[in-house]
Amino acid sequence: MPPIPTMTAEPAARAEGLHRAYGRGAAAVHALRGVDLAFASGTFTAVMGPSGSGKTSLLHCLAGMDRPTRGAVWWGGTEVSRLPERRLAHLRRSRVGFVFQAFNLMPAMTVAQNVELPGRLAGTRVDRAEVLDALARVGLAGREGHRPGQLSGGQQQRVAIARALVSRPEILFADEPTGALDRATGHEILALLRAGVDQKGQSCVMVTHDPVAAAYADRVVFLADGRVVDDLDRPALSVIIDRLARLGG
Repeated sequence: MPPIPTMTAEPAARAEGLHRAYGRGAAAVHALRGVDLAFASGTFTAVMGPSGSGKTSLLHCLAGMDRPTRGAVWWGGTEVSRLPERRLAHLRRSRVGFVFQAFNLMPAMTVAQNVELPGRLAGTRVDRAEVLDALARVGLAGREGHRPGQLSGGQQQRVAIARALVSRPEILFADEPTGALDRATGHEILALLRAGVDQKGQSCVMVTHDPVAAAYADRVVFLADGRVVDDLDRPALSVIIDRLARLGG
């Protein structure tokens, strides 16, 4: 396998003319309709919009979990949207992290084993010290031997974040990471994401329906009908709520 180019400092990721359609012909559903966005390194971006606006499709295309119908996705200086699947999977495991709303933990495995799992599936050696460091970073030092069922929902989401962080990704994608959590626990998770940006220079792109969660971001992008309709820098909570209401979110 040829060496994969390293990512440049800016932007961490970008979409160029991104289209995503599901189905064919007159029955096709157009989730994305020509999205152009760039995400600078070391920034936190929230993506918002009404149901069906294309938020999750955009996130999945940006994260290399789905292929655009047209257009391109770049991570730094590497166009990833046309890479062969094996090379894309290798790059994705080494360069990005993904946090799911539903945690997606294996109940029969310990916390440490869940954090190690992506590396083991990739056939790479997992450094135990890195696993413990990732758990310490999310406030779960000493819990590595527990199983998910022994943890609260917030602690399980912390495990999911540790799993995403263990490879020290350049950019972290998060799909409604607080959607299944109570407000107080959600704030703790958002503070972790914010700290990754502020203290580690990480980039984060988060899909959320919650204006309070979006207010943690440096930038809020609004989608409607698969298109970018607004792009705000550090908007106040009241501005986010008003803009989302006008979009019907």
